[in-house]
Amino acid sequence: MSGENNYPLPGPLMVDVGGTSLTAEDRAFLANPLIGGLILFSRNYESLPQLTELVRQIRDINPGILIAVDHEGGRVQRFKTGFTRIPPMGEIGRIFQRDSDAGLMLAYNCGWLFASELLSVGIDFSFAPVLDVDYGVSTVIGDRSFSAKPNEICMLAEQLVAGMRDAGMAATGKHFPGHGFVQADSHLEIPRDHRAFEAIKANDMMPFDYLIPRGLNAVMPAHVIYDQIDDSPAGFSSFWLKTVLRESMKFDGVIFSDDLTMEGASVAGGYAQRAAAALAAGCDMLLVCNHRKGAMEALEYLEDQEGATNFTVQGQRLAKMRGRRRVAMEALCASSDWLRASEQLALWYKA
Repeated sequence: MSGENNYPLPGPLMVDVGGTSLTAEDRAFLANPLIGGLILFSRNYESLPQLTELVRQIRDINPGILIAVDHEGGRVQRFKTGFTRIPPMGEIGRIFQRDSDAGLMLAYNCGWLFASELLSVGIDFSFAPVLDVDYGVSTVIGDRSFSAKPNEICMLAEQLVAGMRDAGMAATGKHFPGHGFVQADSHLEIPRDHRAFEAIKANDMMPFDYLIPRGLNAVMPAHVIYDQIDDSPAGFSSFWLKTVLRESMKFDGVIFSDDLTMEGASVAGGYAQRAAAALAAGCDMLLVCNHRKGAMEALEYLEDQEGATNFTVQGQRLAKMRGRRRVAMEALCASSDWLRASEQLALWYKA
């Protein structure tokens, strides 16, 4: 079955590759139609021509695949040389507090710049923006957050998302319902947030509530257990994903799991169990990164389920994440829009 632009609908698994070119094992692995996404890391980048060729090779093997990256800015920007250095979102928040118009313009321009540049090399989307509230305790979030004030996050994220959209890129809000209150890093630990639902809804969920009716395309839940509400991390919780996100908040976009190799996902068991739990909770696409054996186990689980499970609905949602309006990097950087956005960024931020 095909999706937008007659590409095959993306399958429900997102994986990674180890280097700057594909191995024979990578090629065989990526040919499986249940693999619908690939996330790139800094290790996959050497130069603009190399990255463009790597993306071309991946698409030759799997034409419907979505190619993604974590390219938020600040310390989470996978490609640097040849790309505009984007400030951490916290820096945009600090500029906003000094000059609100400048902060909003900078948020828009940053979204447009990184989206346009990624699209130019064939990447579909960045997992951005971070919508977490900065409570000053989470080192893994920290200045990846726009602000300690949810209303400021709403305004700045709206502009960043608008810039991405105008460039041709879909946006993913993370980490639902909010990762900023816990000190533990879910990459390494199993964080627990002891607050009541009302406190989380009034603060952490406000940016999601605000952006969903304004066209937020996707959401990534947190590997955090909100133990006054549910015993499972949000990414494995049908309460958070179906009852709250789908039913109460009326969200009809894509739900990506956070990486199932993270320690915060280990509560579900092995990789087949993690895949099963995330799908049952309501995730459309499962990320299994930096662990090929775990990705293979998740893929085998999905193959076993394929006869009994129809992944068409997930695939139709995922197809809307495909990038649009690609312009080659050389032409992009010569355009008046790129020059104007870059000049505005340079006025306020020195990388």
